[in-house]
Amino acid sequence: MALPEVTSPAAWKAARSELLAEEKELTRARDRLNTKRRQLPRVRVSEDYHFDGPSGTASLVDLFEGRSQLIMQHFMFDPGWDDGCPSCTASADEMTEGLQDHLHARDTSFAVVSRAPIAKIEDYRTRRGWTFPWYSSFGTSFNYDFHVTVDATVAPVEFNFRDAAELDATGAGWMNEGSWEQPGYSVFLHADGEVFHTYSMYAGGAEWLGGSYAFLDLTPLGRQEDWEEPKGRSDSGRAAVPDFSS
Repeated sequence: MALPEVTSPAAWKAARSELLAEEKELTRARDRLNTKRRQLPRVRVSEDYHFDGPSGTASLVDLFEGRSQLIMQHFMFDPGWDDGCPSCTASADEMTEGLQDHLHARDTSFAVVSRAPIAKIEDYRTRRGWTFPWYSSFGTSFNYDFHVTVDATVAPVEFNFRDAAELDATGAGWMNEGSWEQPGYSVFLHADGEVFHTYSMYAGGAEWLGGSYAFLDLTPLGRQEDWEEPKGRSDSGRAAVPDFSS
């Protein structure tokens, strides 16, 4: 395994200070980006979406649980699967009750939606020991409308704001054939008695919400995945993790 070079404390401090300047630049850039995100316009949700939950049918408004904001995880769970997506499972493991409490304190709810039937969702949630709200969009257009189930026979292909031609040009043309579940997050606002869609993120953008990645990025071995630089720091025996960086 290729490890970092050994150096003196003074040389390490100099290198760390140089990196700190770039980290501060990234922090300021992220702050500017967050401002632009908050300034995005909103789109009225006119479709009367309903979901199956553990207590019966729920509307999109119900998912807010009386709060003004809703963060939704689009969890990959095809109706034909018995288990949810491993990567989505890893991120869901980090959605603790404490984190939800902090969101609630800021008038924000969190919910998960998948296309699998509610019986499969409840079975998997019980086996995983999760307590967050998880709903099924099975039999509805919701996943297709928000482009997390991609199937040209049901709706025009779009993922990460790219249409079929753009996906093909970026090497993701395989999404134009068959039916594919994809990960993502969407944000909604409940105001003046209406629901608005304010934001969605897919692909590599969504990984920032996985707490373990943020911690691993601080370490010399990183995420220990083959695509990372410098090479030679991943364990070749580690289970493959999808690269959504594009």
